[in-house]
Amino acid sequence: MIMRFMTTVAALAVTAGTAAADYTLTVLHTNDFHARFEPISKYDSGCSAEDNTAGECFGGSARLVSAIAEARARSNNSILVDGGDQFQGTLFYTYYKGKLAAEMMNKMGYDAMTVGNHEFDDGPEVLSGFMDAVDFPVLMSNADVSGEELLAGKLAKSTIIERGGEKLGLIGLTPQDTDELASPGPNVIFTDPVGAVQGEVDKLTAEGVNKIIVLSHSGYGVDQKVAAETTGVDIIVGGHTNTLLSNSNERAEGPYPTMVGSTAIVSAYAYGKFLGELNVTFDDDGNITEASGEPIIMDGGVAEDEGTVARIAEAAAPLDEIRNKVVANTVEAIDGERGSCRAVECAMGNIIADAMLDRVKDQGIEIALANGGGIRASIDAGDVTMGEVLTVLPFQNTLSTFQVSGATILEALENGVSQHEEGAGRFLQVAGMKYTFDVSKPAGERISDVMVGDAPIDPAKIYGVVSNNFVRNGGDGFVMFRDAENAYDFGPDLADVTAEYMAQMGPVTPMLDGRITQK
Repeated sequence: MIMRFMTTVAALAVTAGTAAADYTLTVLHTNDFHARFEPISKYDSGCSAEDNTAGECFGGSARLVSAIAEARARSNNSILVDGGDQFQGTLFYTYYKGKLAAEMMNKMGYDAMTVGNHEFDDGPEVLSGFMDAVDFPVLMSNADVSGEELLAGKLAKSTIIERGGEKLGLIGLTPQDTDELASPGPNVIFTDPVGAVQGEVDKLTAEGVNKIIVLSHSGYGVDQKVAAETTGVDIIVGGHTNTLLSNSNERAEGPYPTMVGSTAIVSAYAYGKFLGELNVTFDDDGNITEASGEPIIMDGGVAEDEGTVARIAEAAAPLDEIRNKVVANTVEAIDGERGSCRAVECAMGNIIADAMLDRVKDQGIEIALANGGGIRASIDAGDVTMGEVLTVLPFQNTLSTFQVSGATILEALENGVSQHEEGAGRFLQVAGMKYTFDVSKPAGERISDVMVGDAPIDPAKIYGVVSNNFVRNGGDGFVMFRDAENAYDFGPDLADVTAEYMAQMGPVTPMLDGRITQK
C-alpha cells in the first residue's frame, strides 16, 4: 500500500510581527463519469439492485450527492469541478444525450467543467444544448471555436469565480486530437495545450488573479507536461486517461497530489467511483504552501440520497423501450455459448470481431481481437433486440485501438490459448487474420500458421489492432498490450458497434470461415 502523506510544497515564510493571510480551499472533483448514473460493479459495469442492497456496488449519482454534501460540510471554502467526459457510456446517454447529465450536475452544484472529447460525440449541437442547460461555465482553452456558430461566444477558454472572498481562475483543456477522437465538425480548430494554458494564465494574472486551476481532459502525461512547461498554474484537475492518483490505493499511478514543481495534479479514476478531495492552503501571494488529500471511494459505505435514487429510477424507466428495440434480424441462431467462444472459432465471435474491424478499418487497423470471455450469450433466430445485444456484451467495454509488433501479437495469441483446457476467457476470436493452435503442445508453444490478410505475420512489422479496453489494459493476461503505441481506449461502446454492424448486414447469416483452426 502507498502510505498516506501530506505534501508540503513550499515553506511559509513568516517574519516577526507579521501575520500570513492564509487561504484554504477544498477542490472536490470528478472526471470521466460516462453516464454512470446508476451504481456500478467492481468491473465498472451495471450492478443489480440486489448487489447494491448488499453493499457490493460503487458510485451512482445518489452516492455522489451524499458524498459532496458531506465534503462541503468539512470545508470552510470548497469548489466542485469536473475534468470532462460526462457524455457517453450507457443507455442513459443514448436516450437523454446531455440532458440528464446537466440535471444531475446542477443538482450537485458544480462550479465548472472542461470539455472532454466525448462531449463532441454528437457534434457541437448536443454540447451547445448541454451548455444551455447547466448553471455553470463549460471551458476549453485550446481550441478556436469562432467559426462554429453553435459555440462561438458561448464556450469560454477560462473564467473567474469567487469563493471565500478570493478570486479563482479556472481554465479548460481538451485533447488536441479531439478532431480524430470525436465529431467536433470542421469549424473547431484544436491547438497546443501548453501555449493555450499559458495564454490564459497570463490573461488571468493581468486581471489580478493569483490562484489558477486547470480543468484538463488531456491525460496524466500531458498534465505533467503542462505543469512543467507553464508558469502560474497552481492545480491541475485531470481526466481522459482514467488515472487514479492516491496515497493509499495500490493500483494508483502516482501520489495524490502529484507535484510537478509547484503545481499539484489530481485525478480520480472514472465512472463516479471516487470523489476527489484536495485540500490546499495558499499564502497571501497565491502560492500553495500545503496540498493534501485523497480520492474518496464511493462504495456501499456511502449512503445514497433517497430523492436522487427515485429520480434516476424514473429516468431509467424509458430505457426498457430501448432494451426492447429491434436492431437487427438473424436467419439462424448465433452461437455465443461459453463452451464455443472460449475454445474454438464461434459465430458470435466472428460477428463481434468483424464489427470492431469494420468500425476502424479506415484508421489503418488490420486486426481485431475479441476475448471469448467477453461474449456472454447466444442470440436466437429472428428479430434481435438491443437488450439481447447487451446481454451478449454487458460490460460497457469500449473499442481500443493501438499499434504493436507482430511478435507482440504472437505473444498475445499464445496467451489466448495458454489456458485452453480450463475454458479461460482469454481465448481470442479474431478478424483480419487467421491462426492455428495445438493444445497437445506446452503453453507458449501452441500457435502456428498465423496470417494477417493474405500474408504470414511478420514479427518485426508494426500492425494496427483493435480490441476492447479490458484486453488493451492487460485483462485476461494480455499484459503485453499495456505499453502499446498510440493506444486509445475510449472509443464507442462495443455493444453499440456490434448492433450497428448487424443492422448493416441486413438479415444476419452466422458463419464460420476457418479463421481459427485447432490441430
